[in-house]
Amino acid sequence: MLALRIFFIFLIACSHSAFALEKTSSVILSGAKTQGGLLFGQVAPTAKVYLGDDQIKVAENGVIVLGFGRDAELAQSLTVILASGKKHIEAINLEKRDYKIQRVNGISKKIMNPNKKNQKRSWADAALVRKARETDSKRQDFLAGFIQPVDGPVTGVYGSQRFYNGVPKRPHFGVDYAAPVGTPVMAPASGKVTLTHDNMFYSGGTLMVDHGLGVSSTFLHLSKILVKEGDEVKQGDIIAHVGKSGRATGAHLDWRINWFKVRIDPQQVLKNNN
Repeated sequence: MLALRIFFIFLIACSHSAFALEKTSSVILSGAKTQGGLLFGQVAPTAKVYLGDDQIKVAENGVIVLGFGRDAELAQSLTVILASGKKHIEAINLEKRDYKIQRVNGISKKIMNPNKKNQKRSWADAALVRKARETDSKRQDFLAGFIQPVDGPVTGVYGSQRFYNGVPKRPHFGVDYAAPVGTPVMAPASGKVTLTHDNMFYSGGTLMVDHGLGVSSTFLHLSKILVKEGDEVKQGDIIAHVGKSGRATGAHLDWRINWFKVRIDPQQVLKNNN
């Protein structure tokens, strides 16, 4: 938790020197500067911040969050502009990652090509998930760090990709933990429940929790969901049970983290806690 403690000390100091913050366009960032990484930082509360050409939300206390996808460009640029017009450009050089590739042959056409009814069902599920991930609350629960939501060996990692019968499928964007059906799932960070669904086509029992400023967790293949939309949860609360619902081939938890639509590596976020 060293990186988080340093950031909290900085945040407390800045809260007592708002005037000083308004005079500087600098930014302090903490987190994983890598593909799949999540960064958070502090700027003057009235500053405007851009990641490339995209404007980033600045919280009332000056906290910002930004994330980078699996295949994000390595050279990134963060621009901070004060109300006075003073500008600072921060170069962010991301670490390039190599991902596990697996080739699987002999998969049936039925599995490879769902029928039209199931395709429509999956599209409707995806629309619900996209809407939940658009949540842009003022919460800052992510600042307290994350804990692993379930005990169990890691059986699937972020960024890995399978080729079925030679056809590339979407990369895996979460971390899988093998655990028996019924194993309790803990909230990795505090937040507010934004989506619950007992039976999505691909992900089965699905639960989403908003941690603030676009950061959210998603839990897939659940056998039971113990919370409802709108509930407030605390880090460590039991919120669901592991299952093998949806298109899962065995009992496990698939945990994902997003920054809005950008898919983040949960293991990188956990690593930043240490």
